[in-house]
Amino acid sequence: MLKSPQDINAIPGERWFPSETSMTEDMQQLWGDWGVCSEVETLRSVLMRRPGAEIENFDWKKARFKSSVDPEKIRANHDALTDIYREHGVTVHYIEEQREDRPNALFCRDLVFMTPEGAIVTRPAIEARRGEERYAAKKLSELGVPIIKTIGGNATFEGAMGMWINRTSVVLGTGVRTNREGFDQVKSELERQGVSNIIPMQIPYGHAHIDGNLNMASNDIAVIHASQVPYDVCDALKKLGIKLLECPSQTEAKVSFAINFVALKPGLIVMPEGNPRTRELLEDNGVQVISVNIDEIMKGYGAMHCCTAFLKRD
Repeated sequence: MLKSPQDINAIPGERWFPSETSMTEDMQQLWGDWGVCSEVETLRSVLMRRPGAEIENFDWKKARFKSSVDPEKIRANHDALTDIYREHGVTVHYIEEQREDRPNALFCRDLVFMTPEGAIVTRPAIEARRGEERYAAKKLSELGVPIIKTIGGNATFEGAMGMWINRTSVVLGTGVRTNREGFDQVKSELERQGVSNIIPMQIPYGHAHIDGNLNMASNDIAVIHASQVPYDVCDALKKLGIKLLECPSQTEAKVSFAINFVALKPGLIVMPEGNPRTRELLEDNGVQVISVNIDEIMKGYGAMHCCTAFLKRD
């Protein structure tokens, strides 16, 4: 009679089953109230840098400013802007730590490009700004904002070279501040997140970013510096049903930064003082305008859109 083999218990199967939720579905529960896929939906949270020691006694020519700045005036400009944000329910988070040799660090839009799933930490192109992004990344981590990509390799990309039109459409620029490798890294990440319509925009020689030439005032109104926005970009926007308002003054577009505004919600923007013709055009088209004096900030060739990294819009 054969002896019965020893009965060995089966090895247990899987006990850890994956959650089928997406990153965006997990966001509020696990990370916080973050995410952006618009330039105009109600602004809830921003990342900014109140000018610190870095704007004391710096070489303004090396830093690419128009002239020297008064530290107290530039801080007062910045405070006036953040006061408006807070008055409209926006939470302002500050990057408290920064290199003391980086006076451009107040232009936080260039350091972070926010998506529905989290932040893309950028890699600034020019030496005068390289390294600022480290401290933006540190603050994002402290806040609990997921960093879903950091630009690397030989790529350069600055946040103002991306502009959300809607959840599936993004204008993505190349030029002196973003090379093709940076463009491709961001394009790949956005496509992974479901952006099906990447609108390439070549930034003209002598210009830095998209937001000096094109900006959204509402879901269906954009303001453009007409001579500096390629036809193909304008055509793509028009096919999305967007009305293009041509900035009526080259001086306002280039000197007083009329296009570099921030939408607080669709049809309500905050823009620099000193742009009466552009303001009139916007108001004639149903856009409400709040103006604020940021003349000292503008000595750094930027305005409020440059200063503001959006963390949450809805």
